[in-house]
Amino acid sequence: MKQLTATKIRNLKEPGRYSDSDGLTLILTGPMKGRWNLRVQVNGRRRDIGLGSLGVVSLAKAREAAFLIRKDIHNGLDPVAERQKAKLIVPTFKEAAIRVHEEHRKGWKNGKHQKQWIRTLEKYVFPKIGNRLVNDMEGPTMRDVLSPIWLEKPETARRVKERIGLVLDWSYANGFRSSEAPLRSVGRGLPKQPKQDGHFAAMPYEQLPLFLASLRSKENVSRLALEFLILTATRSGEVRGAKWDEIDIRSRLWTIPAERMKAGKAHSIPVTDAAVVVLERARIYYAPVSNLVFPGKNVKRPLSDMTLLKVLRVAELPYTVHGFRSSFRDWVAEQTSYTGEVAEAALAHAVANKVEAAYRRTNYLEKRRDLMRDWEQFCSK
Repeated sequence: MKQLTATKIRNLKEPGRYSDSDGLTLILTGPMKGRWNLRVQVNGRRRDIGLGSLGVVSLAKAREAAFLIRKDIHNGLDPVAERQKAKLIVPTFKEAAIRVHEEHRKGWKNGKHQKQWIRTLEKYVFPKIGNRLVNDMEGPTMRDVLSPIWLEKPETARRVKERIGLVLDWSYANGFRSSEAPLRSVGRGLPKQPKQDGHFAAMPYEQLPLFLASLRSKENVSRLALEFLILTATRSGEVRGAKWDEIDIRSRLWTIPAERMKAGKAHSIPVTDAAVVVLERARIYYAPVSNLVFPGKNVKRPLSDMTLLKVLRVAELPYTVHGFRSSFRDWVAEQTSYTGEVAEAALAHAVANKVEAAYRRTNYLEKRRDLMRDWEQFCSK
């Protein structure tokens, strides 16, 4: 039975809670001042829902609003959740992608990846669906974006697919979509891509001594960087970002900090005599403002990955810069008696077996000193 009337409310003076019916309550703060509250049960949980102030919402309007909320609950809706959804401003795909990029890029160690991530979307996605709301994107939309490049540029297309999926999953997690990205159905709607072996084209190790001799016939910072990369069996980004304060010539040790390593762990590399000679030749490029061992044209920035690759392309060699690590690994396996564990430690590869990784307490540094000296002798013969 309803307990309040318009007349009774006008005569109320004492602040307090005044019930009407079925959970509808007037919370009075003064004469004709207060707010309406509806207490309901939603999925077994008590919810207090505000219906507005007494000065704006009359008793009749409060009862009408309470009736509609109870009706929604009876139909299986959560009125609080529905209100929150109504307040959300659903972003466009471009807006969401920019926010995802800003949130995630600090966790990506590779600066090149940070730039490529958003550039691929700018080139292949934004022109087509950048202005579409993220809650209006389903499988066919994604398929139409990917199909023009799916066979022509398979690796790029896979990356674009993954990045679209990340943006849509982020949108789902933030309440802008009702479902995650439909990646599985999109994959089934696209033709099968040709298989690739997934390996980087590597120079056969037998050719390395001759290649290094030709590399040393001319001198510039990119050639020095490539020679240092080969002698240390490191990754391109690790060499291009190398700084003088990471290298201890006296101890013959180059220690790369964790933030520059793929596995996120600091890595120490023995520096051989030949590698020291490279460093001495690189001294002429030293710029105090950057402290980079191999600075780019803008001395405050490192060389680009393409600069090292260009050395191989000018020599008309069909290999990749990363492939020299495979050359080193093949040489260790076929020409030496060093164990696989030592070789993998030299390449700073993570131990795949979690149990083994938990118990390994050595980085084989002394054995790696001998290994890198033997590698130096082979490369220089």
